Amino acid sequence: MKKILTVFTAALAFSFIFHFSSAQIQTPAPSPAGKIEQKVGLTDVTINYSRPGVKGRKIFVDVEEYGKMWRTGANNATTIAFSDDVKLEGKEVPAGKYAIYSIPGKKQWTIMIYKDLGIGGNVSAYDESEELTRFTVNSVKNPNHVENLTFDIGDLKDESATIRLKWSDIIVPIQMTVDTKTKVMASINRFAKNPNASLVNQYASAANYYFANDMDLNKALEWISKAVEYNPNAFWHVQTKARIQAKMKDYKGAIATANQSMELAKSAQSDFGYIKSNQKYIEKWSKLQ
Repeated sequence: MKKILTVFTAALAFSFIFHFSSAQIQTPAPSPAGKIEQKVGLTDVTINYSRPGVKGRKIFVDVEEYGKMWRTGANNATTIAFSDDVKLEGKEVPAGKYAIYSIPGKKQWTIMIYKDLGIGGNVSAYDESEELTRFTVNSVKNPNHVENLTFDIGDLKDESATIRLKWSDIIVPIQMTVDTKTKVMASINRFAKNPNASLVNQYASAANYYFANDMDLNKALEWISKAVEYNPNAFWHVQTKARIQAKMKDYKGAIATANQSMELAKSAQSDFGYIKSNQKYIEKWSKLQ
């Protein structure tokens, strides 16, 4: 009987603890977590941070301080990760994950990219030997109030982007560059050595990249011609061929190819606007002959 009573008491206590813990009051975090993921060219960029609010205070006067090291967020250090090697303000940053610390200034900020993720928000443990690099950037006034600290990544191009820290009336822009061209060329070269007719879109992708970046147009024409050979009804690839021919100033050939694309588009269930765009190209190139 004593054993049964002991087991019953233990079970009752466990039940009380379980129900008490599951009934804990939950409230919003004062500085909610934030995350941004963006692909720049072919490089994945991820920023994790906590978002302190202005809450009627004067930032870097009432909260944080100019000239003092900051974890660049609340609760913990902000982190940034890159899937490939990049450059920040011209400084080399290998692929990997880093903490961002900063020293805010009224006009200029110092940004530190830090290798050790273990110290988190404890800036007193900062060790310069763990610092990968640092650089300075000028802050600018933001005409629009930003209540909670915000990171965004804009001005997106194949080879570059701008990482922006925004808070209150301040914007801190950081220029980022990536070597997308080398990565694309390596991919194209691998494919060129082992071409496969089933990979028609690979030929088209390579041709489009060369065309868009003013590279070897003869090679672009060769690749798009293969794409058309393997998929002759793909009027979108045929139009790309016409545009490459026009860029090579072969307007007569471009017009003939555009007409071919237009006829194929007319036979399709949906032309996705290619009939109209081919007509515009033909009209434009006819004036250039």
